[in-house]
Amino acid sequence: MKLKSILQNRFCISVSVLLIGFIGFGQKKIKPKAEFVSELMAKMTVDEKIYQLVQFSSDGTITGPKQGENYITRIEQGKVGSVLNAYGAENTRKIQEINMKNSRLKIPLLFGFDVIHGYKTIFPINLAMASSFDPSAVELAAKVAAAEASSAGVHWTFAPMVDIARDARWGRISEGSGEDTYLGIQMAKANVRGFQGSDFSKANTVLACAKHFAAYGAAESGRDYNTVDMSERVLRETYLPPFKAATEAGVKTFMASFNEISGVPSTANKHLLRNILKGEWNFDGMVVSDYTGVNEMIAHGFAKNDQDAAQLAINAGLDMDMVGATFMTTLKKSYDEGKVSIETINDACKRVLDVKYDLGLFEDPYRYSDAKREKETIYKPEFLEASLEVAKKSIVLLKNDRNVLPLKKEQKIAFVGPLCEDDYHIIGSWAALGDRQGYAVSVKEGVQKLLGNSAKVTFDKGVEIEGNKRDGLQQALDNAKNADVIVAVMGELENMSGEAASRTNLDLPGIQKEFLMELKKLGKPIVLVLMNGRPLTLSWEDQNIDAILETWWTGTRGGDAIAQTLFGQNNPSAKLPVSFPRNVGQLPLYYNAKNTGRPYLGPKDPEQRFKSRYLDVDNSALYPFGYGLSYTTFAYSDLKLSSNKIGFGQKLAISVTVSNTGNYDGVETVQLYVKDEVGSVTRPVRELKGFQKVALKKGEKKTVSFELTSDDLRFYGLDMKFSAEAGDFSVFVGGSSTADLNAKFELAE
Repeated sequence: MKLKSILQNRFCISVSVLLIGFIGFGQKKIKPKAEFVSELMAKMTVDEKIYQLVQFSSDGTITGPKQGENYITRIEQGKVGSVLNAYGAENTRKIQEINMKNSRLKIPLLFGFDVIHGYKTIFPINLAMASSFDPSAVELAAKVAAAEASSAGVHWTFAPMVDIARDARWGRISEGSGEDTYLGIQMAKANVRGFQGSDFSKANTVLACAKHFAAYGAAESGRDYNTVDMSERVLRETYLPPFKAATEAGVKTFMASFNEISGVPSTANKHLLRNILKGEWNFDGMVVSDYTGVNEMIAHGFAKNDQDAAQLAINAGLDMDMVGATFMTTLKKSYDEGKVSIETINDACKRVLDVKYDLGLFEDPYRYSDAKREKETIYKPEFLEASLEVAKKSIVLLKNDRNVLPLKKEQKIAFVGPLCEDDYHIIGSWAALGDRQGYAVSVKEGVQKLLGNSAKVTFDKGVEIEGNKRDGLQQALDNAKNADVIVAVMGELENMSGEAASRTNLDLPGIQKEFLMELKKLGKPIVLVLMNGRPLTLSWEDQNIDAILETWWTGTRGGDAIAQTLFGQNNPSAKLPVSFPRNVGQLPLYYNAKNTGRPYLGPKDPEQRFKSRYLDVDNSALYPFGYGLSYTTFAYSDLKLSSNKIGFGQKLAISVTVSNTGNYDGVETVQLYVKDEVGSVTRPVRELKGFQKVALKKGEKKTVSFELTSDDLRFYGLDMKFSAEAGDFSVFVGGSSTADLNAKFELAE
């Protein structure tokens, strides 16, 4: 069924009301969790406890070598605690019935599925949503995803991915919130709130899973599954804080990462799992491996065989083995040999049973498997509208010379490029069960819907995303020649970013750039609309194309969001959550790096040979973190600090005037950065410490205020204590990480 026909059914229910009225319990009442789980475990054999730690995959989408084809037989034997990739209310009910019929103690299964940026109604990819700098939008997307997934029998999503990622070669950068720790913290908390809500007695919630613990985004060379090696200081300051924020937001599960850190695979990293997560942070949820992560420690050279790997993992603090079968086949032997204690097995089992209790599965194992609710919930018009609104907030305007955008409806416009009619790739990678064709809205459909029958537009692919096929090139050039404006819709295939999608060439794939060069010869204004899952290298495009719109992969309503943005019904307000390199040789690249003893001051400064620089390209990003234009313009002035000196625990008030100096109403994301001038260890050139979105009418100005305390200035000093140090600080406020409006203050003892 086409989306536009569904949207003809008008509802007056707002999204906020929709997300409040949910299904609660109403089944049998049981004892409080601690008492119930304790009594249940007292009845369980060692084998039964071990089997609760086992997850197998049903037939469905998998992310590695297929395992567990006999999972139904194993369920009948009582050897499975969780099932991966089982979905659909009727399907999950049938599987749960098999389990409950054969379970001696009637312990329900836990169903997990990768719901990353939507279940059926697909939202923009996570990197795009981070571009919104709007935690409320991210929370809404997760709420909708949880409502749909839970109606289909899914209890547990393997999201959010909160890895900090600073190397665009790593394909999984698309799944996270980019390069900055502070922004990553805000998005982690928003996702957890959205997925889990505040009350698991409501059946529209699902377990969230903070992944991948830890530092997976720092894989060497941006190559997936690769080694990570870093100092404890960098680990704790940059990569762990979003995970800690997730625990503080109440996340119920963690996933161990594939990578090793300093020689120890995360799957069996006691320092990470027991000392930090379960010790320092008092995390009381459960930890699952990534797909066959336990088995893969053998290839790492860290374990001799499956039994060795399994006992290393559970002793280190891993609670569930995803798909690998090592816990099922070897843990009892390790227990009998004294290599794994009953206390360790009990701890892991209790954590699994606790989350099943939290979900209400012991009261009603089928409460999530309601076919009527599933039918009523999937693709609700309110959800589709939410997808559209979040998509509009996620589109970044990178360039707009001569105010080519917004387009005018009366113009003759040639839409060209391999993605101008696409409804398959537009929802992106990791799109769960989103319908790719015949349901997602393409740019063509969005434009035609917006402009109606009077539109003077043509649509020609011209070339493919990859390969050298040129069959449609001449037709596209002919139509472009007769147009007032050319809109080139280009980018990646959905599987060119995401897991196992590392790339060393980040140019537009195939002959798309060559096609742009041919279009450039026509002398017409050109708008480049990008669909991609990671930063691309766009130096030529930046120099030669009039306007560039980074739409990422925008989801089910993507074509509508892009069309409304192109024609000015939506004024872009998003900002980049990750730096765009000038070329791949700059990677990894991030705004909050540290100065060297020979800092490079930029290409305008003479005598720069013997400085920390490249000979062939500037150090700076092509488009820096926090950057994003609008159809209007904003000016910053009157930066004021409440004092030039504060003490520990005191508040510093910061205010700035933001003015809309252009010709359109718009929304600006005001960003606050701080630089610690001197520390017991070196500090970054600046760090994001706050942001606010402010809506301004044409000609309007507003005062935007922030607060800082010494707590905001803490870091891991020379003694590895997390604290602030007295000294001088600089404050920068503006519309990107390159903001130059600044003031100074002192933190005094």
